[in-house]
Amino acid sequence: MNKQFTPLEFEKSIYQIEDKIEELKKLSSETGINLDDQVKLLTNQAFEFKKQLYSSLTPSQKLQIARHAKRPTFLDYVSLITTDWLELHGDRAGTDDRAIIGGVAQIDGKSVMLIGTQKGRTTKENIEYNFGMPQPEGYRKALRLFYHADRFNLPIITLIDTPGAYPGIKAEQTGQGTAIAVNLREMAKLETPIVSVILGEGCSGGALGLAVSNRVYMFEHSLYTVISPEGCASILWRSADMASTAAENLKITSDDLLQMEIIDGIIKEPLGGAHYDWDFAAAELKNTVLESIDEMSGMSGTELKSDRHEKFRRMGVFIE
Repeated sequence: MNKQFTPLEFEKSIYQIEDKIEELKKLSSETGINLDDQVKLLTNQAFEFKKQLYSSLTPSQKLQIARHAKRPTFLDYVSLITTDWLELHGDRAGTDDRAIIGGVAQIDGKSVMLIGTQKGRTTKENIEYNFGMPQPEGYRKALRLFYHADRFNLPIITLIDTPGAYPGIKAEQTGQGTAIAVNLREMAKLETPIVSVILGEGCSGGALGLAVSNRVYMFEHSLYTVISPEGCASILWRSADMASTAAENLKITSDDLLQMEIIDGIIKEPLGGAHYDWDFAAAELKNTVLESIDEMSGMSGTELKSDRHEKFRRMGVFIE
């Protein structure tokens, strides 16, 4: 484990094992006793334990990883997978919501429109990016960029990490619901390929307003849900303390959503989560995005729209 991170509650047993390994190495160095076999055995056991732990996480544990403060953000991935990034500002109505950022870029020489929600790490950044919660002007900015991409036949990539659209009074007064609804309608009509990836949190209409796409992927430890577990618990049980129970029942994990065919695939993360190896996570993201774009490169605008419509109409169909 990387000691620069404070362990999550369920990770503490791993740290205890690795502390024991360090103690054995120190003892071997100080006494001259060869403990290499014991260190190797314990190291292998620790690795197997970590693999088993991270492959069987509960939804509430995955939630903790998805919200990890060191998890790479939209702009981190921009710097890792693109070249010639040019941010495009504003909704052309006088505002520039920083919770949604977009622009043109190249990925391995392929020009794309890249749009995503941005969270901060420091207090200053969180204020600038409104904790990753877009206001109506953010969705209107995204819509302007969608139209731009459609006009110039640029594939659209949206990278989503948001606890939801901003729920404040000002956002409601300036048309939050309408802004999201218009995005849903207009994304369905675009004649260029759209690929969406849930980086961490993908909650409610705040996420869906950027995710009416031909292909939707999730990182292994991300979540995609109609409401946050805390919000659900507050409504159903009048207590956010029931969030873990809500998380279990909401079916928010990538495995659940792939099984229900809500998403099209899962992007593998390094052992422990994307925050442990940004380069690994970025490479997996880039490969998935490029493969999807190549897969759709021969489809006409009409075929892309039909593909998108059929994808969403299949959701929620049950056989009794």
